[in-house]
Amino acid sequence: MTRRGWLLFGGLALIWGIPYLLIRVAVREIPPALLVFGRTAIGAALLSPALLRRGRLPALRARWRPVLAFAAVEVAIPWLLLSDAERKLSSSSAGLLVALVPLVGALLARISGSRQRPIGWQGLGGLILGLCGVAALVGLDVSVRAGWALAEMALVVVGYAAGPIIVARSLAGLPALEVVAGSLGLAALAYAPALVLALPAHAPSAAALGAVAVLGVLCTGAAFVIFFQLIAEVGPLRATVVTYLNPAVAMAAGVGLLGEPMTTGMALGFALILVGSWLATRASPVSHAGEGRSV
Repeated sequence: MTRRGWLLFGGLALIWGIPYLLIRVAVREIPPALLVFGRTAIGAALLSPALLRRGRLPALRARWRPVLAFAAVEVAIPWLLLSDAERKLSSSSAGLLVALVPLVGALLARISGSRQRPIGWQGLGGLILGLCGVAALVGLDVSVRAGWALAEMALVVVGYAAGPIIVARSLAGLPALEVVAGSLGLAALAYAPALVLALPAHAPSAAALGAVAVLGVLCTGAAFVIFFQLIAEVGPLRATVVTYLNPAVAMAAGVGLLGEPMTTGMALGFALILVGSWLATRASPVSHAGEGRSV
């Protein structure tokens, strides 16, 4: 992977390592549907003005079907399910389950006949090693009593894995800003009724409102632009490997900011994640022109 790819990869891992904690804080006081509306509305408000100034809405409307599909499987449905699941699961458990995205993405790409070059035995070994690292990092502490939450997380994983494939196959040639702004706008419209139907009985605290604001500005508006650039740089399969580092970032934040203990298992898990990510994202020795150039 190129230096630019690693920079995008690291930046997105940091930004998307935060949402699990923020969602956990927010859903204690804000219903999941209202949280998703706030997050998507903020992101759309930040990105849509630039889209309108560039006058590219006709190009976006011309591909409204894949844009709608991407908005559904990558934003609207997974974010609602993830927010609801985190009312029962810890943020570290959610991060562990989301780390399955690269493996599911590779499976979906093979089933759908994607033209993306298979990740290979070295890459597959890296994915498995990274998954073992995630398990060592956060621990297998998911209770069977949280069956519905686990089912929700399974759908989240499938949606996150399908999103990059839609981008690579059906949204090639569209700038990232168009697709992101359009997807967030569609999701915000879908969840607008939550302003009436899902208002909490009491005004949320500053911490909960702050969590929504950070989710919208940093983890949505800024993160999706970086995500599309990463897909363009390394391809849809390798781009999803960023999910391996998310639990590590969340755990590091707990140790550094909250004074949580740093255990041997955490240190070992983090090392496995880094090595696995490196193996899974290494450029193939066989060059393929245009590989990974999706937007």
